[in-house]
Amino acid sequence: MKENKYDDQVFFEKYSRMARSQQGLAGAGEWHELQKLLPDFRGRRVLDLGCGCGWHCKYAAGHGAAYVLGTDLSEKMLAAARAKNPDPVIEYRRAAMEDLECPDGSFGVVLSSLAFHYVKEFGPLVQRIHRWLEPGGAFVFSVEHPVFTAFGSQDWYYDEHGGILHFPVDNYYLEGRREAVFLGERVTKYHRTLTTYLDTLLQSGFQLLRVVEPQPPEDMMELPGMRDELRRPMMLLVSAVKK
Repeated sequence: MKENKYDDQVFFEKYSRMARSQQGLAGAGEWHELQKLLPDFRGRRVLDLGCGCGWHCKYAAGHGAAYVLGTDLSEKMLAAARAKNPDPVIEYRRAAMEDLECPDGSFGVVLSSLAFHYVKEFGPLVQRIHRWLEPGGAFVFSVEHPVFTAFGSQDWYYDEHGGILHFPVDNYYLEGRREAVFLGERVTKYHRTLTTYLDTLLQSGFQLLRVVEPQPPEDMMELPGMRDELRRPMMLLVSAVKK
C-alpha cells in the first residue's frame, strides 16, 4: 500500500494552514519561476499528477485547456480540490500515479507539482508519461531538490542557541527511501540524484527545455526564514517535450 500521509487528519490540517493551501499559486514560493515553464494550454488535454488542491488544474482550465484530469491518492486533497477549484473541464480522480492507466497519446501536457519525491520508482513512471503524451507534448514538473532530500532530515543544523549553522548534505549518491520530518510529522520520501532526474528524461525520449533551481521571490523575502532559503536549493523545476 502506498503511503497516503495527506489523508491523516492531523497532517492534513497542518498542510491546510500553509500559504500554498490557502492562497493557491500566489502562496507558492516557486510559482514565479514555474509559471514561466508552462506551455500554451489552449485546446489541449492536460494531466496533473498529484494534483493536491487543484490549483494547477484550475490554472490550466483558466488558460484554455479543453480537458484537465487531476489525480491524487488523497481523498481529502481531492475533496479540497473539488471545493476550491471546480471547473466544467476538470475531472478529479483518485489514483496513485504509479498505478494510473491512460491511453497512449491522450494528453498534450503532463504536469506534476512537488509529488515525484513520494514515488519509489521514477523511471517506469517517466516511460509511461512519455507514452501518454502526444508527439511534441509538454512535460513540466517540480520536485524537492536532491540537495534538500539527500540527508533525509530536511532540517538545518543549529548551534546551542538555536541559530542556523548549515544544511546537511550526506549520502547523496545513495538513492532511495528517506524518513523526513515535514510539518512536524514523519513522512516517507525518496531521494534521487540530479543525474537520475535529468538523464531518465533523456533516456526515455524527452528533450530538455529548461532546468531551474528557483530562489525565493523578492516579495516573500521578509517572511520568517525566507532569507535562509538562499543558502541551499529546496526545489528543482524541469520542462521537457516528447521528441
